[in-house]
Amino acid sequence: MIEKLKKMINYETVSYLIAGMLTTVVDYVVFAAVNEGMQGHGAFSQSAAVMTATVISWIAAVLFAYVTNKLVVFRNYDFRPSYLAGEAAGFFAARLVSGLITIFLMWLMADHLGWNEYFAKILTSVFNMVFNYAASKLWIFKK
Repeated sequence: MIEKLKKMINYETVSYLIAGMLTTVVDYVVFAAVNEGMQGHGAFSQSAAVMTATVISWIAAVLFAYVTNKLVVFRNYDFRPSYLAGEAAGFFAARLVSGLITIFLMWLMADHLGWNEYFAKILTSVFNMVFNYAASKLWIFKK
């Protein structure tokens, strides 16, 4: 068991966890700013604010994640336009799937079930980290 853990703890997994935590910070900061800003003006319902904040924070997080995953985690420095197009398309497609699931989960938990939106955000982040690592490792940035 310890040998398996040693194999799992390497540059890639540690840097992915750090990049993932930083991506989560970007996601949460943008989410909180947009959510609080929209609700603070009183012109938007809680539901509209939460959904808009979820979409905007997701876009910011995906852009940040692409750059950090490409350059830091998977150390991929291939910048040929044809390569970048395919790689970026795969990355954004995988993130779109997880983003749609996130939007659904946020709607379900925060809007439909009435859970606290920040608690729902934490739960969706756990799902995202696992799903996105698997997609990046096995499909997008595979060696």
